[in-house]
Amino acid sequence: MVKFLKTNKAVILLQGRYAGRKAVIIKSFDDGTRERPYGHCLVAGIKKYPNKVIRKDSSKKTAKKSRVKSFIKLVNYQHVMPTRYTLDVDLKDVVSGDTLQSKDKKVTAAKETKKRLEERFKTGKNRWFFTKLRF
Repeated sequence: MVKFLKTNKAVILLQGRYAGRKAVIIKSFDDGTRERPYGHCLVAGIKKYPNKVIRKDSSKKTAKKSRVKSFIKLVNYQHVMPTRYTLDVDLKDVVSGDTLQSKDKKVTAAKETKKRLEERFKTGKNRWFFTKLRF
């Protein structure tokens, strides 16, 4: 079987709190682990999408509208839908498997993820990833 749920692949979550949100795979566990004996992956995604920025907005308002909130989560393969897009954001050094063990590690990793995603949004790359999914 071909492995297509690879690192940096953009996915859409189908179940749970973040259903309908876009995320990017950071690490995949095809054979599972002791705690989760099924195929799953570590994803970082967008909890709150940036708002539409228009030309007449002030720089302060533009900065406020460009904010992104992020989340980090372990998700079952059955609950993600892969897309054809890849996101070349290097989050592997920020988020790892042990990040989810303690609350403060998770919070700091989420803040760093937020910063990198906002940076990516402001450069104008991967525009599709930062638009809300309409359904």
